[in-house]
Amino acid sequence: MKIRHLIVGMTVALCSVAALAQQPIVIKFSHVVAVDTPKGLAAEFFAKKANELTKGKVKVEVYPNSQLYKDKEELEALQLGAVQMLAPSLAKFGPLGVKEFEVFDLPYIFDDYNELHRVTQGAVGKQIMDKLEPKGIKGLAYWDNGFKSFSANTPIKTPADVKGKKLRIQSSKVLEEQIRSLGGLPQVMAFSEVYQALQTGVVDGTENPISNLYTQKMHEVQKHLTLTEHGYLGYAVIVNKKFWEGLPGDVRGQLEQAMGEATKYANSIAREQNDKDLEAVKKSGKTTVYSPTKEERMAFKKALVPVHQKMESRIGKEVIQSVYKETGFDPGKL
Repeated sequence: MKIRHLIVGMTVALCSVAALAQQPIVIKFSHVVAVDTPKGLAAEFFAKKANELTKGKVKVEVYPNSQLYKDKEELEALQLGAVQMLAPSLAKFGPLGVKEFEVFDLPYIFDDYNELHRVTQGAVGKQIMDKLEPKGIKGLAYWDNGFKSFSANTPIKTPADVKGKKLRIQSSKVLEEQIRSLGGLPQVMAFSEVYQALQTGVVDGTENPISNLYTQKMHEVQKHLTLTEHGYLGYAVIVNKKFWEGLPGDVRGQLEQAMGEATKYANSIAREQNDKDLEAVKKSGKTTVYSPTKEERMAFKKALVPVHQKMESRIGKEVIQSVYKETGFDPGKL
């Protein structure tokens, strides 16, 4: 009888172990923007692809709109293992000590997506991404959002129009210098707090790709939008390095494939989404949209490009020069 009970007990235990072995690997993917933004849509796409390619071995749980963590909290949460995956904006890595990422914050360093992708999809982008590994972070991909434009409650048509305005920015020394170079007052603030700050007049304006401006309804509390497209906003999809390296090799390979497909999707919809949202902003009638002339755009460029040289000691002159080499940009020809 004892042997029979022992066999039954062992069978139950083995069944329990088998059941646990069949439990999916859960990846919590946290981000701070809306579901219907390029990043939000790409995160959902990745979750679906990961489930398909791993045949259910991996379940990606996506938490948008700062549901789990705000801007300042999410990187620490990733390093501690509280979440496994993030897609923070590239500006977030300077405060973490990886200042090379701030090259992406430099105003007018990219004129278009073709120039940008020579960097993010090439050797220079990989070299910068690899700088995260000593921080316990593995970089998987760069995702586009778009090029930023200024919004405010008074028109911004020249660099002088920014003078004295309190403009919300992400936490970035480069962006602080950018606003100061125009005579503005940079205000660092979490993304989730910006709408209320604009609504109550705590800040006068901000800079955003159109998809962020529209999906967060900032256009409802900003009377003017000027399509300066002065800076790039993109994301690095990152994972907890220990977690990633602890995955079975076949699963990791399948997730890399899913990320590759999600990256193509993310970057293909970024421009489309921003164009679509710009039309929606115009149709709302709540914000006057202004397209600068060629001369007006050049005036902004001449006012802002000196920021590159001022930030050389922080970012690294060689990093900036490596980007110039890829894009063909020559600040001396302005």
